[in-house]
Formats: sequence, C-alpha cells, structure tokens
Amino acid sequence: MLHAGSSVAEAAARRDVGIWLHPTRFASSPDYLTEEKSHYEIWWTFGWPYDTSVAMARLVFSGLFDRLPDIKIITHHMGGMIPYLEGRVGYGWDQLGTRTTDEDYAALRRSLKKRPVDYFRCFYADTALFGALAGTKCGLDFFGVDHVVFSSDTPFEPEAGLYCRETIRVIESLDLTVDEKDRIYQQNAERLLKIGATSTP
Repeated sequence: MLHAGSSVAEAAARRDVGIWLHPTRFASSPDYLTEEKSHYEIWWTFGWPYDTSVAMARLVFSGLFDRLPDIKIITHHMGGMIPYLEGRVGYGWDQLGTRTTDEDYAALRRSLKKRPVDYFRCFYADTALFGALAGTKCGLDFFGVDHVVFSSDTPFEPEAGLYCRETIRVIESLDLTVDEKDRIYQQNAERLLKIGATSTP
C-alpha cells in the first residue's frame, strides 16, 4: 500500500516522477453489507470515484505530504468525490476528532502542518469524466489548471472516440486561454513525465 513510509513513494519523490492512482473495485464488492455483490454496476459508477477519494484521504492522513511535500500523485476521475465535497473535506475535516471517541483524531489533526483540504489540493487529477461539464469545472476550480492532465484512461471508452471527443468538447467550451488548454492537453503531462520541452523546470 502507498503511504508516507512507502519505498515506492520515497523513490518517486526522489526521482521527481508522478504516481498514477487508479481505483480497483469489482462487482464482487457489495453495495450493502447484507448483500453478496454490487448491483447495476454501482461498483463501477460510484465505487471507483469513492475508492479514489478514500485512497486520497488515507494518503493525506498518513502524513505523506508532510514527509514528502514534493511528491506528485495523479488521481483518476478528477480526484473522485473530493472537489464536489470540498465543503465537507474542508470545514468538516477541520473538526476531525469531534465525532470520534475511540481514537484520538484531534491529536492527528494537530500533528498535520496544514488543513486537511490543503493537502488534497496537492494531488493532480485527470479529466476522465466522460464529458461531464459540471464535474470538469468543479475539478479545475479545486485543483487548478496546473494540476489537471488530459484523460489518462484513453483508449478505454464505451464507444470508439466518444470518450475523448466529449472530454475535448467540454474543455473547449470552458472559458480557458489557449495556454491553459495547452497545459491541460499536453504541458502538465510532459512536466510530470519529464518529456518534451516543458519537462525542464
């Protein structure tokens, strides 16, 4: 598992390369404890964004970003649920420990150098949202243009070309400059992967 003391995380930070984080939930994961499997492909539609968000939270509260402040982790599906739930992630986790009595989460919160929500902004996110306009806007507002990369899940798609076409349509419809769009389409990934002209600091 990737965490603050992970040799993978330490190696990636030392080499200044990104780590792609992708969820892995299957139909065998039930939606309710009383059931044996997930129904209606909920495991995929809601399960993957949820699992992404949980993994991000575990990394934040493990102290990863305090120990390795320059680590670059790219999350799938525009950071899962985090941008949409910014208020709960922000003001809600500012109160970490007030709802729990069997663990000292208040001490954990005090041990962090920043607010939990500020660590979540350290992640990178890709635009793999199947052309969701509102979700793309929300993610860009939360992470910022420099922390968003074009759909890294291509060529996986429900129909040939649909996934990329819809994502491009959404990005082109936003009030972004040519430079901002170029960063999303190309430059940010080149920097993370250390390829092309933009890989040099």
